[in-house]
Amino acid sequence: MADATQAPPPAPAAGARANLLALGAIALWATLSTLGVQLAAVPPFLLTGLALLAGSCWSWPFWRAWRVRPGVLALGVYGLFGFHFLLFIALRNAPPVQANLVNYLWPLLIVVLAPAMLVGVRLRPAHVIGAIAGFTGAALAILGGHHGGAGRPVLAWGYLPALGSAVVWATFSLGSRRLADRGRGFPTAAIGLFGIVSGLLALVCHAVFEPPTPLSVAQLVRIALLGLGPLGGAFYLWDGALKAGDPRTIGVLSYITPLASTVLLVWSTGRSFAPALAVAALLIVGSAAVALRAG
Repeated sequence: MADATQAPPPAPAAGARANLLALGAIALWATLSTLGVQLAAVPPFLLTGLALLAGSCWSWPFWRAWRVRPGVLALGVYGLFGFHFLLFIALRNAPPVQANLVNYLWPLLIVVLAPAMLVGVRLRPAHVIGAIAGFTGAALAILGGHHGGAGRPVLAWGYLPALGSAVVWATFSLGSRRLADRGRGFPTAAIGLFGIVSGLLALVCHAVFEPPTPLSVAQLVRIALLGLGPLGGAFYLWDGALKAGDPRTIGVLSYITPLASTVLLVWSTGRSFAPALAVAALLIVGSAAVALRAG
């Protein structure tokens, strides 16, 4: 007899749809680095605050769905604001390439924390192998895809908030799925409310930590694109994917993000492609195939 506490696996059609939603979020997140380079002159908290406010517009027609419990709102702000706040602290206090690599532990954390946070979810060897191979590929993409390589290792306390940002995003993602499994979840449109509150908090951080910065029309247009895409639309797609799909599989698929992001950034800046990117692609695509087959 089946264990009554074990959650049933997603139906094949639902699982495939969830994977497509996750890939949509990954495709939008892949543009983040390129847009970020184009907006390098904009202070990070100002950039994040305005982009999160812009990204909330997707849910404005569904504002009635914003009426959520205080605990749910706290979880949403913990995820959207906490992730970016810790990441920006890390990037200011550690070498940015290596700090970004530590931050990309979040897909691995989603895979390994899923059994601890979700009822009836157990790790299979294929998920573990896929997660490790994916992280190895991400390391090659991030470290080997930048001009001049990774450079000499540097010890910096900024790696701690980078790890913290990874923990925040993994636990926020699994926490929203946990609420949904218990019948206490929030509608995806509530992401808009999370974005508004998190965006306002980021603007407060801008006022406290950063100098006032005038913005050009071109910068405002790019910030709007950033908000509509990687800091807006991607969050809605990600929420739908995590609530409907297998978090172990989606966690491994997420390693496509650093690879696609690095490839797009190298291509857009006219740099030559390092051989490490080819190896990274094989590892990440292979890990994704293993995870999909395991799912």
